Amino acid sequence: MRMIADGIAAYAGANVLLLQGPVGPFFARFARDLAGVGARVHKINFNGGDWLFDRGGTAYRGTMAEWPAWLAARIADWGIDVVFLFGDCRPIHRPVLAVASRLGVPVGVFEEGYMRPDFITLERHGVNGNSQRRCDPAEYRALPRRSVTIRPMPRSFWPMALWGFLYFTAGALTRALFPHYCHHRPLTLLHALPWLRSPWRKVWYRIAERGLTARLTGAWSRRFFLAPLQVHNDAQVHDHADVRGVPGFIVMTIISFARAAPGDALLVFKHHPMDRGYCDYAHLIRHTAQAAGCGGRVIYCHDQHMPTILPHCRGAVVINSTAGLAAIGAGRPTKTLGQAIFDMPGLTHQGRLDRFWTEAERSAPDMDLYQAFRAELIAQTQINGNFYRRLDPQESATGLVWNAAGPPPCDHDTGAPTDTVVPFPERPALASNRQESSRHRAQR
Repeated sequence: MRMIADGIAAYAGANVLLLQGPVGPFFARFARDLAGVGARVHKINFNGGDWLFDRGGTAYRGTMAEWPAWLAARIADWGIDVVFLFGDCRPIHRPVLAVASRLGVPVGVFEEGYMRPDFITLERHGVNGNSQRRCDPAEYRALPRRSVTIRPMPRSFWPMALWGFLYFTAGALTRALFPHYCHHRPLTLLHALPWLRSPWRKVWYRIAERGLTARLTGAWSRRFFLAPLQVHNDAQVHDHADVRGVPGFIVMTIISFARAAPGDALLVFKHHPMDRGYCDYAHLIRHTAQAAGCGGRVIYCHDQHMPTILPHCRGAVVINSTAGLAAIGAGRPTKTLGQAIFDMPGLTHQGRLDRFWTEAERSAPDMDLYQAFRAELIAQTQINGNFYRRLDPQESATGLVWNAAGPPPCDHDTGAPTDTVVPFPERPALASNRQESSRHRAQR
């Protein structure tokens, strides 16, 4: 079963199991889309946040130790053909691949990356460090050239903040009903507050950092190295990198920069927008830079527009964030310190970090290889849309735009792939006005 290439119609007639999705109504909407093509959908809820957005699901209230056997029984009883989940490294999802594989059931893993903000990821078996994508540049170069159709995704910060606050609030208030559940973040009322704090910080940083983008794209252009930070509890950081978390990455990068970077270079750390309400690394960055003797050359910022500043950096240093892929797409030299699907000769710097500061200008990515890699990645793992805001509500409940047509023909004169960008929000209405199908539920 191919997760992306055949579109959502590939799941017609299938028995589908949905586990935990992203915060908000995305999985409930996805269930309606699946039912609309004739799939029979089952949902399992693990906490009050899951229940809030999908109240018809089956509740699991057992222990983590009992979960694999319970899941195997449900897959067998319900005749499940495919399992979908969000985030393969969440505690509740870690045993799922082994259980499903033993029963011969494929697992589709949703995730935020790889091509933000216009796509979501759906990949078979696993994502990021668990991805089974090939990493041989020669294989990508030999693939047929593809073109890509993209509808730009509008910003989704405000609905994401709302869904996150409601999810954590519901999870905290109903904790007694799910006493054994283990979330990847503390599921308490206290941890619902960062979703409210984030909007206020967003406004504050917009004021406090006014003029910084002009300096980054003007006087500091091609002087600064950009180090985009990741969410503090991201599985990419803790499961697929040996950097001792985001603080360890910050310290490691500053010490190397102070030791080996050219004297005229600057180092800019950019905070992750989804971590705005949770963490503040200002003291750590300031203290470490001063101790390393480069206090005047290290900057910490928050809400600068990445597509605007990326072309102006001298190079980018990431753990394994897909911001690294964006940097490569902007033609900028990139160094990864963790496992990343794009870390390969021709795309990223393959030497030590200390060498990157002086070798960056000779380490520009091969853009032909990048275009081949990007087109294949989109064709095999990406769906145009967003988890928190619907791109095309007229087309489906999720608003996702599936590309099930296969590789479109490329430019006949050059053989090169060409992106087609469809403006937002104008789009022709569907010819048919399909009635939403009611969802088939598992027998309780």
